[in-house]
Amino acid sequence: MPRAGKNFHALFRPLSRDGKTRQKASPGVNPDVEAIWHAIASIPIGLVSTYGDVARAAGLPGHARQTAYALRIVPEEMNLPWHRVMGAGGRIVFPKNSRGYREQTRRLKSEGVTVKEGRVPKAVLMDVEKF
Repeated sequence: MPRAGKNFHALFRPLSRDGKTRQKASPGVNPDVEAIWHAIASIPIGLVSTYGDVARAAGLPGHARQTAYALRIVPEEMNLPWHRVMGAGGRIVFPKNSRGYREQTRRLKSEGVTVKEGRVPKAVLMDVEKF
């Protein structure tokens, strides 16, 4: 399964000395988006998280839609595990029979995650911890 590419961490700026705030983001990249990408990258193989949980882990509670936006604009070379991010309750948000739905299902199954009728078992849902 693809992992975060070697350039993944080079796209981010380190935490400041206080360990809580990020240094200035790369030109043209919103620091909130970077935080979301970090949270997504921390989801381990075989587990999934929701858009809302990823936003909370990134320090953006209530911004699930920003997680979706961050996934839409992620550079392809980053190889982020986008397929591990699900809608509320562990459901695939793509329309059934769409290419995205099929690809997400395939990727999850390749990692050993059961997908039944567009949903994953609650046992594989995890809260992404704040990094």
